Amino acid sequence: MGTPSGRSTAGRIGVHLAVLFFVAVWTIPTLGILVSSLRDKDQIIASGWWSAFTGSAQTEAGRLAPASAQQEKDGKFVIAGNLFETPGEREVTAFGTRVQAPSDYEAGSVAELKDGVTLQVNADGSYVLASPKAFEGDRGQRVYYAVTAPPRFTTENYETVLFSEGIGRSFINSLTVTVPATIIPIMVAAFAAYALAWMRFPGRALIIAVIIGLLVVPLQMALIPLLQLYNGVGAFFGVPSKTYLGIWLAHTGFGLPFAIYLLRSYMAGLPRELMESARMDGASDFEIFIKIVLPLSLPVLASFAIFQFLWVWNDLLVAMVFLGSGADQLVLTGKLNALLGSRGGDWEILTTSAFVTIIVPLIVFFSLQRYFVRGLLAGSVKGG
Repeated sequence: MGTPSGRSTAGRIGVHLAVLFFVAVWTIPTLGILVSSLRDKDQIIASGWWSAFTGSAQTEAGRLAPASAQQEKDGKFVIAGNLFETPGEREVTAFGTRVQAPSDYEAGSVAELKDGVTLQVNADGSYVLASPKAFEGDRGQRVYYAVTAPPRFTTENYETVLFSEGIGRSFINSLTVTVPATIIPIMVAAFAAYALAWMRFPGRALIIAVIIGLLVVPLQMALIPLLQLYNGVGAFFGVPSKTYLGIWLAHTGFGLPFAIYLLRSYMAGLPRELMESARMDGASDFEIFIKIVLPLSLPVLASFAIFQFLWVWNDLLVAMVFLGSGADQLVLTGKLNALLGSRGGDWEILTTSAFVTIIVPLIVFFSLQRYFVRGLLAGSVKGG
């Protein structure tokens, strides 16, 4: 049985190991997407991202020069050339003449083929095909070879994605949706949370209960009624559907219950003496909110901003319903979904698009992460 000190040490080690495990689970796939997005498209197909810094090995096929290129030397007919358009860019490790055994012979060795024909393929891709009889036919000898290529990294994938695949436009659309859909609910929820935490009025407890109840309402259940309500109100006032205003209001509605609940829990835990002192000095509720509560609530505001930004940025369903799927309206998640259908085999396009999609949430999270835990834990013990 260990000592209390020993148990404490073991507990800390366990916590650290658990944290390292979850960090690795989250970081490794992200690193893989980043590395793959910068690799040459041929190497992405040939090997995994973990081999990106050590070169890649793959098997290729080609044909030697045709019979018209043969020359007679020392009583033999010889065809010579190089398998690579640019000699020296890759290295041949083995070769063969059958698809079932593409690595029958080591590079540099002489392969004995039928009818006295010999073939030698060197590491630099040069080859010599010799025969005691003249070669015939318009097509050259089929050959298979294993090659290793040095690591090749490029930014062409990003140029293609941002300027040719429409990701750049979708990136702007996502920012246009996400930034207001994050700021608006924070502004509304901050005022509501202060009122529910520090102002006394009839029906306050009922409103809090309704907000807590709304936390468990599935988005999919409220999506169609909310759309019908928006279209009805929009038709009455002459506001067209499928606009940014609609999706801003939708995300605000879906985000407000959690925002109000989180902010109220935090604000209710602020020192009561601070509020009473401000009121004794003649400060109004608005002045207390602006000058005292908001500056003290920065951690929880940043925490909710992270949640709301990530949720809206990664959303597809609400964007498709309230904004549409036109080329000038499609958000990043919708564009990436379209690429999966049309460019499913082009891994360099998909990985680059995926990293473009996650780079902004990563920047937001790491910029505000110092407030994240503090904002979530604050107010969790004491409530008002």
